[in-house]
Amino acid sequence: MTNDRKISDLGEFGLIDRIAAKVGSAAGVITGIGDDAAVTAMTQGMQLLTSTDMLLEDVHFRRSWHDPYRLGRKSLAVSLSDIAAMGAIPRWALLSLAIPADLPLDFIDDFTRGFLALAAEQGVALIGGDTCTSRAGLVVSVTIMGEQLPGRILRRSGAQPADDIWVTGRLGDAALGLKMLGFDSAQPPGSAPTGSAMAAGCSLNGTEGKDYLLSRLLDPTPRVSTGLALAESGLVSSMIDISDGLLADFGHIAEQSGVGGCICIDNLPLSAAFRLCAGKLPELHDQMALAGGEDYELCFTAPPENREKIVECVKKSGVEVTPVGIVASLPGVAVVRADGTPCTLQIKGFNHFK
Repeated sequence: MTNDRKISDLGEFGLIDRIAAKVGSAAGVITGIGDDAAVTAMTQGMQLLTSTDMLLEDVHFRRSWHDPYRLGRKSLAVSLSDIAAMGAIPRWALLSLAIPADLPLDFIDDFTRGFLALAAEQGVALIGGDTCTSRAGLVVSVTIMGEQLPGRILRRSGAQPADDIWVTGRLGDAALGLKMLGFDSAQPPGSAPTGSAMAAGCSLNGTEGKDYLLSRLLDPTPRVSTGLALAESGLVSSMIDISDGLLADFGHIAEQSGVGGCICIDNLPLSAAFRLCAGKLPELHDQMALAGGEDYELCFTAPPENREKIVECVKKSGVEVTPVGIVASLPGVAVVRADGTPCTLQIKGFNHFK
């Protein structure tokens, strides 16, 4: 921070003007920030997709370890991940903030800079939102809108028995990063850190260790281009983003599709940093990889005859995909080892109200 100016020094409308001054023009935006409502024009033949997410201080993040620039990026990234999961093109965003009056103005400036940087990378226009004061920490609410042709929109409800279960990228990194900060995904909101035995076991920094794992937690990459490629390919039967852990999120696909599934835990794609650091605590290794949450990867299903085409399809997006299981006709999701041995987890994914 470079000065001690507070939001209260600026006032609500001064803050809105300050944010609006950083927002440029964008395709499809007829009326943006400054009126009672934004006016946008959709591409002909497209349908509108809308999703909203909230990030609450001391529930989803802590200012003591989440810098404002990356918090701004993550606030948009988690919503972009929902659009990616449906194979859509992100277009517009609304940003609402409930802000403590004593929050330094530089914090919001850096937050906005991060938010708009990711928005520019993904072709998203900030078109409005709201601000108010908060007596209980910073609250961030983002509404994201995207569009796609009706026949290309992917849902959770299309999985079929014998389909392969796939995931993008690597799993468990964000959960391990959270563990390094002294928390874990099973702790209730507002809990104090418990300390981390993981940090001593993971001595490498940079892309091979702690820095990489923390970046996966603090600055996740939404798989927008991969989701769009899969939607356009016509090879995929269902898709969801992995925000609460693979086991929980594939469970949503299974429920919506009226199917079950079997996931092989030994097939889960893990980063070199995860293998190095989580290996020091083997009892948590499986838990974080399968149910840790905040990966913001994609889980999707597809007929087995599409395997080679799917690998080829996603190459241009620069993200690897891995088959990790099979959709079953009977309800329920089983987890097994490569030899067929059942694997039982204490926690099956994050749930705010449990």
